[in-house]
Amino acid sequence: MPPTLNQYTMQDPTKQYPGPDFERQPQSAPGLAQEMTPQPDHGESSYQGFGRLKGRRALITGADSGIGRAVAIAFAREGADVALNYLPSEERDAQEVIALAHAAGVKTIALPGDIGDETFCHRLVQDSNAQLGGLDILVNVAGKQHYVEQIADLETAQFEATFRTNVFAMFWLCKAALPHMPPGATIINTSSIQSYQPSPGLLDYASTKAAITAFTHALAKQVASRGIRVNAVAPGPVWTPLQPSGGQPQEKVEHFGAETPMKRPGQPAELAPVYVLLASQESSFVTGEIYGVTGGHHLP
Repeated sequence: MPPTLNQYTMQDPTKQYPGPDFERQPQSAPGLAQEMTPQPDHGESSYQGFGRLKGRRALITGADSGIGRAVAIAFAREGADVALNYLPSEERDAQEVIALAHAAGVKTIALPGDIGDETFCHRLVQDSNAQLGGLDILVNVAGKQHYVEQIADLETAQFEATFRTNVFAMFWLCKAALPHMPPGATIINTSSIQSYQPSPGLLDYASTKAAITAFTHALAKQVASRGIRVNAVAPGPVWTPLQPSGGQPQEKVEHFGAETPMKRPGQPAELAPVYVLLASQESSFVTGEIYGVTGGHHLP
């Protein structure tokens, strides 16, 4: 997207961003946005904020790249102080996000670590709450995805690691965060189109996303009486480091997003406004919902 355009500029969405064919670009997991071609748009130049989250305090996982990075940029430009979690190996990408958040004039806390570890999840929430002076928004974005063609080749260690990162961490973080969250606070999880239309090679990943969908529905009902809302965003194919670093085989990376009605993958910047909506008071009567951002593959 040219830097003169923003999320409010009217344009043809089918031509707004690059579509396939893409070049093969293998990376080691978890991957870096800096090494992708073309570079993903996280809203660095395109996202404009208007103070919709001013005074809020948010913890965002997976904040170095992809959807988490786009959410971090958008939240900071909407006035929220942010605690950013990412893996230590993603520090290069994370430093760019930290600089962008600082430039927005908000308090920015970097808290690297692996959310697949329960002890770290508890410390992450405690440190976020202490350093931000409270916690109003929890955004669970970080995820693990690794394509395996056949169940015979899907190792128990991978199956368990995918669930620990995608499901267990969400459970640990929500459980730790809720005692600190006041009425009006929000939790936003990240499901997927895979919850409803699973790909055969993403057996473990799709299963975790279905679990996230059910978890979101149930927790929303559990905490509604406390004035806390819980929702999830369900992306379709989105151009992030998750894909070339093992989330898809390289032959699928070449044509990534071609199967959508829009004939291209989404960009992280196209997801961020939905997270902003769900974090803001504008969605005060919305809880237990799964918002699809899929390029046309609608949710049931």
